[in-house]
Amino acid sequence: MTDQRRAFGCLIEAVETIVLTAIIFFVLQTFVAQPFQVEQVSMKNTIQPQQYVLVDKLTPRFDGYHRGDIIVFNPPDNTEVGAGKPYIKRIVGVGGDEIQLKNGKVYVNGTQLDEPYLYAENGKPQPTTPHGDASSWEVPDGDLFVMGDHRQQSQDSRDFGPIEVSQVLGRAWLRYWPAAAFGVLPTDSHAELAGASPPVSSPKAAASTRP
Repeated sequence: MTDQRRAFGCLIEAVETIVLTAIIFFVLQTFVAQPFQVEQVSMKNTIQPQQYVLVDKLTPRFDGYHRGDIIVFNPPDNTEVGAGKPYIKRIVGVGGDEIQLKNGKVYVNGTQLDEPYLYAENGKPQPTTPHGDASSWEVPDGDLFVMGDHRQQSQDSRDFGPIEVSQVLGRAWLRYWPAAAFGVLPTDSHAELAGASPPVSSPKAAASTRP
């Protein structure tokens, strides 16, 4: 009888450990950080297809999304490529910004954006061209304008317009697999745009500004 009680006690402890581990894993993935495998080519060469990045879900709650951040988000319903799967892109504009495409360059509030992260061929960055008739956009409060670093191979806000901050899953900050590619993802604070407009404060605050 004693052996049965001991075995039953061990089983209960094992179940409790598994349940606790599952709860901790769920909480971490939901509120802190989540792994994400990149399946698209739109962020080359910053991030290559099939590489894994870690998505920060915690700090954006206190320090919102900024121009230059790389984010993972649920795309709008009007997307054509990879519908139903999260996208990974770079923030080009935040709420209140005016985005213009002229002569292959991106202008934010009338200032040309310095984009050293763009995909280049033979050392020459590819131009940023419109996808359709629109070449300028006003970014509503609580929205973000996003584009891939590989502008010629990216479906982004040039196609579906600005996205709502509430659709963002988090900020990609670490490339961790394969091991040879390990490193913090490069962002750009765009000093040339200093004072242009404030960043979105947080997903919750930004969402509250929407009607």
